[in-house]
Amino acid sequence: MLQQAFTRYINNFRGFTREVWILAIITFINRAGTMVFPFLSKYLKEDLHFTYSQVGWIMVCFGSGSMLGSWIGGKLSDKIGFYKVMIFSMITSGLSFFVIQQVTTFPGLCIAMFSIMVIADMFRPAMFVSLGTYAKPENRTRAFTLVRLAINFGFMAGPALGGLIILGIGYKGLFWTDGASCIISILIFALLVKEKKKVKTEDSVIEELPEQRSVANDKLFWLFLFCSFTTAVVFFQLFTTLPLYHKEQYNLSEFHTGLLMSFNGLLVLLFEMPIVGYVERKKIQKIKIIAFGALLMGLSFFTLLFQGWIGILVISMAIISYAEMFNFPFSNGFAMDRAPRGKEGQYMAYYTMMFSLAHIVSGKTGLEIISHWGYTANWSFMGGAGLLAAIALLVLHKKLLKENT
Repeated sequence: MLQQAFTRYINNFRGFTREVWILAIITFINRAGTMVFPFLSKYLKEDLHFTYSQVGWIMVCFGSGSMLGSWIGGKLSDKIGFYKVMIFSMITSGLSFFVIQQVTTFPGLCIAMFSIMVIADMFRPAMFVSLGTYAKPENRTRAFTLVRLAINFGFMAGPALGGLIILGIGYKGLFWTDGASCIISILIFALLVKEKKKVKTEDSVIEELPEQRSVANDKLFWLFLFCSFTTAVVFFQLFTTLPLYHKEQYNLSEFHTGLLMSFNGLLVLLFEMPIVGYVERKKIQKIKIIAFGALLMGLSFFTLLFQGWIGILVISMAIISYAEMFNFPFSNGFAMDRAPRGKEGQYMAYYTMMFSLAHIVSGKTGLEIISHWGYTANWSFMGGAGLLAAIALLVLHKKLLKENT
């Protein structure tokens, strides 16, 4: 019985191209080295002694740069190809991490965070387009999931190691590790993966002619983007307000916060691919699964209202983990499937821009709510936002059914 379950689990990882596996490996290397962002709010607050408001504004600059970078990356991916965009973005942002650690003033960090995120997040839509190019159509959602697993596997190791680096040599070590991982991972990609350009066949030309959809006139995609944005606002509390909450309410160290985040990565590593494989086999509509994930996202923050017992942090983290498993891989797949041929970069740019916008709103909103009304008010607000996204996704599901009839 155990062997049968293991075989079924392994079967979920079959059928990927060599390029998809290489993308997953370099993503793991990069994610394991990305230790700055989970501790960024703590670094700004405790090491540089900024106020909550200043931390919030730096997060706004972080998200604004990410949003602009996503838009530029999507545009360039459609025009010059994802390959060149990925290499430029990762090498340049890696070098930038070596420099940004020297910036310690509030205005300087606002400018530096905006600039580095413009460059760094050009990578995201380009990477999504590369997956759409290298993955087989029948396992594209699983390919997105494989890369997400690589992210979470790296995320499982990265924060715990990052906490040890902070305790040992301080926050500066995180910047060196982050920059090096960017450069190493993209050099591996450039050496092992050749650029692949889409060649238009007669079938693809015929298929494109009647298709006039674009992001600008795709109303249902805009509703989907609103839902993605709202869910992401809630999820990003994991990196902004939750680490501060761990310290201030439960007196947890950076290492303990890293362990909680590693627990998130472990759950995703074990269960996300089987969930995606099951949904694909049963051919369950993506929007239904995405809506369930948004519902769980809201419930995870309502759980934090039960204060006093440290175990509630573990329970909340478990619910967040399942929420992202049901939401994010299928959101990626829906956005790519919705894109007409030749406009994949544009659609994925707007999709990733919603996450960048969520960075702006999430950190600033959460920290402002906490500074005025406390953590309980913030958890209530974020829980309500998750429920709103779930309801909106169910409305979208009904509209999609009408569109297809």
